[in-house]
Amino acid sequence: MNIQDAKFLMSNSRVEDCPAPTLPEYAFIGRSNVGKSSLINMLTNHKGLAKTSSQPGKTQLINHFIINNNWYLVDLPGYGYAKVSKDSRVKWQRMINFYLRKRENLACVFVLVDSRHSPQAVDLEFMEQLGSEGIPFVMVFTKADKQSGTRTQQNVLDYIQKMEETWDEVPRHFVTSAEEKTGRDEVLDFIQEINRQLAETPDNA
Repeated sequence: MNIQDAKFLMSNSRVEDCPAPTLPEYAFIGRSNVGKSSLINMLTNHKGLAKTSSQPGKTQLINHFIINNNWYLVDLPGYGYAKVSKDSRVKWQRMINFYLRKRENLACVFVLVDSRHSPQAVDLEFMEQLGSEGIPFVMVFTKADKQSGTRTQQNVLDYIQKMEETWDEVPRHFVTSAEEKTGRDEVLDFIQEINRQLAETPDNA
């Protein structure tokens, strides 16, 4: 996929205020400080599209970006640890859960996982929740450039093996690096393929 145009559209705290659900939508979410903004900027080839910060929990709203005028990329608040109040975390969780369950044009959730770490309970539990509710998702392992390729491969394998304990079929995964643009073509081609399938599916199918 060639991204010719990527621009910020709007931020909302309520799903009902999001853009009309007329285009396919892809949501990006992960633990705080997983490198989400950097990944989004790398994918769109737009350095300042998503605001990066060294402070975890920077994203606090549902942020919509429109790509090539034919699909939405959504930057969601992170889950897990962030230096915010308990009330704020509860509010974010409620907002995220409502979005994931109610956003009718949501085509796929990209769950970002830090490739530097062994399987984390908070990631596994979040993906288990998505699976139990039938919400389609894939895993995106980030920061692959931060350690050896062997270490990255081992951590990815550990995640897959851990998920195989409870999943009949483990969702697809991608290995990425925002610094080296690793995985960019694979992720964008995946989105393009889903967009193609959706375009070929009758509205009443």
